[in-house]
Amino acid sequence: MGRGESGQTSAQAGGAPPALLDLTIDNITPNTIRINSQSDNARLTYLMARLVTHLHDFARETRLSTAEWMAAIEFLISCGKICSDVRNEFILLSDVLGLSLLVDNINHPKPPGGTEGSVLGPFHTHDAPVLPNGASMTSDPAGEPMLAVCTVKDTQGRPIPGVTIDIWETDSSGHYDVQHADRDGPSERCVMVSDEQGRFWFRGIKPVSYPIPHDGPVGKLLQMLNRHCWRPAHVHFMFAKEGWDRLIT
Repeated sequence: MGRGESGQTSAQAGGAPPALLDLTIDNITPNTIRINSQSDNARLTYLMARLVTHLHDFARETRLSTAEWMAAIEFLISCGKICSDVRNEFILLSDVLGLSLLVDNINHPKPPGGTEGSVLGPFHTHDAPVLPNGASMTSDPAGEPMLAVCTVKDTQGRPIPGVTIDIWETDSSGHYDVQHADRDGPSERCVMVSDEQGRFWFRGIKPVSYPIPHDGPVGKLLQMLNRHCWRPAHVHFMFAKEGWDRLIT
């Protein structure tokens, strides 16, 4: 692909874009990749080429119908419409498709003996209060009281001090604080820092099982797939320290 003296592609420098052939089922993929390959961003060009390749192969392999293609478009539109500042249906979709965990495993491979990672999920926020060890992060009087005593260690069993730990869970009804319309601040979440012995401890409530949001298009997809929408009881932890790989579990 020709470039002008400025380093731009010929199309960016005012030249003609790559010539295209009459498009057919067989040649539309290389032609689409060709017309999309005029950027100076090599990574973007590569990602777009692979995306187009796999999307086109999927359509050819499944003999995708116009009605099915349109249903997928409408599904994505519905996902966008239900998104808000505190709800991301696309993250939920990514989780259901197994993509979130796959990307995390690719970007954060764990050494032998390391704690396995999990997805961030759609309900993490950035407004959790920083609390001292022993403090309570719950305001739910209906929940069963829980004391969590934890230690952060490396794979050799040595305590790690100064780790920032982001912690969040649902209330006793199985809802995160951001799911309540009358939310006036964070609840059932906090940030702590491990002490010199790598310890941190906090008071919360015993976690309960809860359904993922199933009132939207992703929930309807689960129904069509005959999948249930329940998650086992759990507490989210995200560990971060400069020089160490982040862990979400």
